[in-house]
Amino acid sequence: MLDFLYQPWPWYVAGPIIGLTVPILLLLGGKMFGVSANLRHACAACNFGNVEFFNYDWKKAGKWNFTFLIGTVVGGFLGGYVFANPEPIQLAASTITDLQALGIQDFNGLVPNDLFAWDMLGSGVGLTVLVLGGFLVGFGARYAGGCTSGHAISGLSDLQLASLIAVIGFFIGGLIMTFFIYPIILG
Repeated sequence: MLDFLYQPWPWYVAGPIIGLTVPILLLLGGKMFGVSANLRHACAACNFGNVEFFNYDWKKAGKWNFTFLIGTVVGGFLGGYVFANPEPIQLAASTITDLQALGIQDFNGLVPNDLFAWDMLGSGVGLTVLVLGGFLVGFGARYAGGCTSGHAISGLSDLQLASLIAVIGFFIGGLIMTFFIYPIILG
């Protein structure tokens, strides 16, 4: 009966669910879909330097965002472990060839162990990419007024020009990372 939870959902099911979540959140609760505001709420909770930007009632303003974030983590755990698809991930032959050219050989699991194993993350390169990348994503998301999901899903559906510019920037950054920076890091 619950077999559908163990299989990847087709785009025509998952896409409309995500697409309909945005107006439902907006109409029923006045909430925007996105998670980067959690960074500001976490900083406001700590606010060691008494910075004006963080002086607000973070408990009231952040309740929704923290709940959304916890739901995201719980949902990721459920999808990745409890309802994990028992079938191996199917990658296109061209993708495997491209990844092998970058030195990635292990294609078991959800992510390549060559990149995401603890020993790789604990290396100098891994820590640098993790810390620098995390800072740039967090800073960039707040500077841009929202994260990728906030801009791409909520902002575009709200026809915000700033979101369109941000999404174009996200894609350009992703392409630069994929085709120029990753080959240098992994080379």
